[in-house]
Amino acid sequence: MNTIKEAEDFKKLIYEEVRPWGKFRRYPQQLASSLKIITLNPGGILSLQYHNHRSEYWVILDKGLEIDLGDKTWNPEPGEEIFIPATTPHRLKCVGSHPARVMELWLGSSAEDDIVRLEDVYGRS
Repeated sequence: MNTIKEAEDFKKLIYEEVRPWGKFRRYPQQLASSLKIITLNPGGILSLQYHNHRSEYWVILDKGLEIDLGDKTWNPEPGEEIFIPATTPHRLKCVGSHPARVMELWLGSSAEDDIVRLEDVYGRS
């Protein structure tokens, strides 16, 4: 599947509703095989990795993160939403002075062992 179309199709299924107190966003959990909140400590870094059997959708919750996605690197803002197509190398770092979090949805049938590590500062293969 075309990764741009896959991202657009997923984003179309996100529902947002405005209420008097603010708003909420509902994500298509029926398409997710897992939902996590990942917390990185200052200086913490995930391996540069990709997945064969899943795409991921990240929602940035805190300041202080840096993302490598393919050949792009940036510091996302809280509330930013990022689609990570299967087989695309990616990494998350905490470059701030406080722990920082991201919400991660797995899109596709997958498990924790669907990680192909390209680089890892902790010596994992």
